[in-house]
Amino acid sequence: MEQRLDASAVAPEAMKAVLGVEAYIRGCGLEPGLIDLVKMRASQINGCAFCLDMHSRHARRRGETEQRLYLLNAWREVPLYSPRERAALAWTEALTKIAETHAPDADYAELCRHFSTREIVDLTTLIGLINLWNRLAIGLREPLPAGLADAA
Repeated sequence: MEQRLDASAVAPEAMKAVLGVEAYIRGCGLEPGLIDLVKMRASQINGCAFCLDMHSRHARRRGETEQRLYLLNAWREVPLYSPRERAALAWTEALTKIAETHAPDADYAELCRHFSTREIVDLTTLIGLINLWNRLAIGLREPLPAGLADAA
């Protein structure tokens, strides 16, 4: 697919604002590995190849295992994720599919067991942010890195 337009060139101030939120998330105190899992899971749901490629690379550089990345789509079925990660992944799915789920009370209650109120706001912001990145990448057809696109 060919890129539709370059958002950074067309609307640099918008991209600067989104990158500002990204910088906040990186420094908010949520574990980098948890951030990676949330970004990966939302990107799986949304089918964002660009983000899946980027975030899987970031996660691997930070020490995430191949097995946990491969099985992320089936996280409910395997014992590889901590209760805190499971709560975050359930919330990620609930908010990414918000039109279907309406953010269930049960998912929020489980979230409250593992996250402070500040962390819940930060996690919710992270989920909104990765969904925004997915929509930008998919909608504007962000190209895959040259080596990856050429491998097909």
